[in-house]
Amino acid sequence: MPIFEFKCLTCNECFEILVVKTEDAVQMRCPHCRSEDFERIMSCTNHSISHGSGPGEGIKSQSRKCSGGSCATIELPGHSR
Repeated sequence: MPIFEFKCLTCNECFEILVVKTEDAVQMRCPHCRSEDFERIMSCTNHSISHGSGPGEGIKSQSRKCSGGSCATIELPGHSR
């Protein structure tokens, strides 16, 4: 169930639209001014992650040098693609 975030180009209101199923009809209008003129914006996220309690659990990170300075790869516990 993705939540998409939009900014109305008429009144500058930011709003979210929750899509439960791809086949569901979703009202695509600004809830403030009812305009259909808006753009999708990048959503900000906030995550809190704690370390696991047993060996081999929790967050694993790897730091290395790259052309932009330093880079890091973070492995989170759970299913991955």
